[in-house]
Amino acid sequence: MTKSANDVVITGVGIVTSQGVGVEPHVALLSAAEPPKARIETERFAPYPIHPLPEIDWSQQIAKRGDQRQMENWQRLGVFAAGLALDDAGLKDNPEACGSMDMIVAAGGGERDINVDSLIVDEGLKRNDREQLLNEKLTTELRPTLFLAQLSNLLAGNISIVHKVTGSSRTFMGEEAAGISAFETAFARIKAGQSSHTLVGGAFSAERMDIILLIEAIQGHALGDWHPIWSRKPEDGGGLILGSVGAFLVLESRQYAEARGARIYASVEAIGGDRGSRQDGRLEARLADLAAPAAAFEPQSTVIFSGTSGFHDLARREKAFLETKLAHRPVRAYGGIVGHGIEAQFPVGLALAALSLGHAATVPPFDSGAEAAMTAPAKTAIVTTIGHARGEGIAVLSAE
Repeated sequence: MTKSANDVVITGVGIVTSQGVGVEPHVALLSAAEPPKARIETERFAPYPIHPLPEIDWSQQIAKRGDQRQMENWQRLGVFAAGLALDDAGLKDNPEACGSMDMIVAAGGGERDINVDSLIVDEGLKRNDREQLLNEKLTTELRPTLFLAQLSNLLAGNISIVHKVTGSSRTFMGEEAAGISAFETAFARIKAGQSSHTLVGGAFSAERMDIILLIEAIQGHALGDWHPIWSRKPEDGGGLILGSVGAFLVLESRQYAEARGARIYASVEAIGGDRGSRQDGRLEARLADLAAPAAAFEPQSTVIFSGTSGFHDLARREKAFLETKLAHRPVRAYGGIVGHGIEAQFPVGLALAALSLGHAATVPPFDSGAEAAMTAPAKTAIVTTIGHARGEGIAVLSAE
């Protein structure tokens, strides 16, 4: 592909999943000779399995105890992953670069105080003046910082405070589509010359009763033990297993990256997102449009990182689409190894794709019963995410 000054390149990766913290364990996973093993928690939220956080020393990226205390885990995770990305890009200690760096975050609705929720429900069983009860408890039981800590754009705010990233800031909400829109917007701005370097990503905490309740409300959870993602069955629940994940990337224009001598993992050739009815083949038609840029690249050295949720019908339809429209390209469903990260699902896929290309990895199957082996190191990567309820996106990345 012809190179230009406004090409979008990835220069920093910050990633935390159940598989480990940072680039090193994930490169090892992507380069291993054998399929990786899922790390799963089946007892704490039984009957719902989840992929939990690994051991994390928060102080490595969030030095002040006070900053750590006023954040819930999803914010800590996001701030931590953002710091890892800045470190990896060599920008963490560059106040001028951080001061002019743009930021786009995909965020959910923040965490709830489950103890206060439970107290209000219990007290509501004893009283009829529930509006007054609610006001009483909200003014006496919530800690003073709760309202601030729960605002979605406070993740971006905390990244600004802790890491001094103080250019423009945008926060997207809207489940998987938020992560897709965050990267699509960053890509378009850099391509248009409106931004030279941007920190983009999201985080998701699966270890939350309120989130588990939301997925249970649509009977979406897989139940019991972990099963490979392509072979989950309706008798074992809805198919989705959540995972605690954080992923941030530093995107730069080629001109900006080369001027500072940055190491480049990959170029972003295209990112697109869309949403609409999924009836009558419309989902597949949109996916075909979004995947069109992938046709320019050699199938044998292309790996597809599928962000499938595991929902039975959607997984079946995506697999059929990939096998027909993107045939002869090995597929790796990363949600089966790290869990489904909702807002952070697309960011995690992009992080894994960038690491694969940057290290010319021959990525092992994540589901050996359903995924073919790679016969050549990755030179191109396609990342898909189909929202569990709505929204879909595809990115195409190439090695330098």
